[in-house]
Amino acid sequence: MCGRSEMMQSSPLNIGRVVIWIGRLVLGPIFLYAGYSKVFLPNTNLWPLFVLKFSVSVNIANFVRQVDAFQLLSPSGVAFVAHTLPFTEIALGLLMLIGWRLRIWASLLSVIMLGFLVVVTRAYLLHMDINCGCFATPEPIGPKKILEDAVLSILAVATAYFAWVESRQPHPWTASAPAQTQTGG
Repeated sequence: MCGRSEMMQSSPLNIGRVVIWIGRLVLGPIFLYAGYSKVFLPNTNLWPLFVLKFSVSVNIANFVRQVDAFQLLSPSGVAFVAHTLPFTEIALGLLMLIGWRLRIWASLLSVIMLGFLVVVTRAYLLHMDINCGCFATPEPIGPKKILEDAVLSILAVATAYFAWVESRQPHPWTASAPAQTQTGG
């Protein structure tokens, strides 16, 4: 006979799996859209295909200015972050939605979200009058943005934590039933 705690752990829908699904379905699309918007959306008036390359380069150049406004990195660091972060966000968003190697990608996403939280909080505390640059639209940094980043950071960390916990347990639909022993008389 299995106990209540064993049934809860083997249930396909325990709290850990619910958090993982919520994290994947919330963080995946947010990161996918954040990266996409930085690369493709700010400069929508240049959308014919023959100027797509020019449009993307203008959008990245705009993002370089947004990253530089935080006054945290050297010019080469700013260029590196501005040229890689949008594509990293797109990849992480897709990987979160797919769920492949979730513990690795959720952990990386957690580190990035915590970094965003620290950077945005620092800018707010230093009274920097800059835009976040999160979704390629002008969004001033304030308590609302800090709270948004804090909630998403908590979700990302919880998703990563439960992904690691779940990876150490057999999946409930593929695990074989425990063998029951009978005592003979």
